[in-house]
Amino acid sequence: MSGIRLGDDIDDYCIKCKRMTNHSILSLVDSEPAKVRCRTCYNEGPYRRGEIPPSKKDLKKAALFNEVLGGIPGATPEAEAKDKKTK
Repeated sequence: MSGIRLGDDIDDYCIKCKRMTNHSILSLVDSEPAKVRCRTCYNEGPYRRGEIPPSKKDLKKAALFNEVLGGIPGATPEAEAKDKKTK
């Protein structure tokens, strides 16, 4: 028998509150929570397993960094692997 049921409380990260709060389980898929509702702000969303998603600012920084590295020949491991294959 499953340890969790619909309506049970579970800790998860709330996007709206921006912190770990209690959530109620709204739906289960294969005995895993799929959708939860924050008990503080009543925001509904997918179960995130307590993981904080990266901010948009961090994603933009990573994309810019990868773009700069892509412009430098031999700076990425993929470029080095291609150079070795051609020689």
